[in-house]
Amino acid sequence: MGTYRVGIIGFGWSAGAHLDTFVSLPSFEPVAIMSRRKLDPIEIENKHGVKVKIYNDLDEFLKDPEIDIVDICTPHPFHPEQTIKAANAGKDIIIEKPIALNFEDAVKMLEAVEKNGVKTSVCFEVRFISASQAAKSIIEQGLLGDIYYSECDYYHGIGPWYKQFEWNIKKNMGGSSLLTAGCHALDIMLWLLGEEVDEVFSYSTKNPHEVYKPYEYDTTSITLLKFKNGRTLGKVASVTDCMQPYVFNVNIVGSHGSLNNKKFYSKKIPGLNGWSELDIQLADSGDVGAHPYREQFAYFAQCLDEGKDPFNNLASAFETHRVIFAADKSAETGKPVSLEEFRR
Repeated sequence: MGTYRVGIIGFGWSAGAHLDTFVSLPSFEPVAIMSRRKLDPIEIENKHGVKVKIYNDLDEFLKDPEIDIVDICTPHPFHPEQTIKAANAGKDIIIEKPIALNFEDAVKMLEAVEKNGVKTSVCFEVRFISASQAAKSIIEQGLLGDIYYSECDYYHGIGPWYKQFEWNIKKNMGGSSLLTAGCHALDIMLWLLGEEVDEVFSYSTKNPHEVYKPYEYDTTSITLLKFKNGRTLGKVASVTDCMQPYVFNVNIVGSHGSLNNKKFYSKKIPGLNGWSELDIQLADSGDVGAHPYREQFAYFAQCLDEGKDPFNNLASAFETHRVIFAADKSAETGKPVSLEEFRR
């Protein structure tokens, strides 16, 4: 098992959780941080227990031969350029979601990664929660039969109390409700079902409460999905302006059974007369401190050891983002949008 030296770009809320995770895992050694701010390495060592070099210039940071993996934790609009430069520098890359705010930038990122043959891990970390892992196994074993409907919903009140609120409210920084946060719900549906989307239809609106007035885009959207298999339909709600505790719903309906968060039923299991409750951890917090980064990063190290791409690589995340960009266009135009419009 190798030890991978990590350099982090950006040092905000998410990056702090990433750094603590790297420190806790024997496969990683944090060695550098690149930030626009003048960070104090002693303060970082006292808080996180690790010595790191501080860079304020991205190009100099990427020239550092001690950095094996670049971890991109900056606000959304900076991800494309930083990913492309890191790939061109031959670094493997961890990328916080969303990968980009538009389709064209996402394509350029994927092309750079493919051209340079670097490995990537995108922080769609809900895939690593035990509820998602169990659901994937149940589906792959055929216990639900043929899936024909799914709904995944993201409810999170991202108001002034949220640490990314100040910049996330801007259209050119957050993008949309689905892109900035609800993408987790859409991604988990696509990953669990393993089916390609044919067409989407989306509507959007906004909480009229005064605390959400600073948002430059609609903060609630509902997206209907028609899959290419001609059988499956889906619904994704992204509600990032709700006055309620965090909720992440997963409901999958098949010809022989269903999953509803912790509840599971299958007619393929003799003697199962009603809902059974699974002993699993749900995605029940929007706090980055509760995200399963440990599982995600440990898996990435394992993939690097074995020379293989993770199942949450950039190519996989690109497919989720194609659907998001189509959904956002539908919400803007009020018309259904074919995924053929967002194909490389």
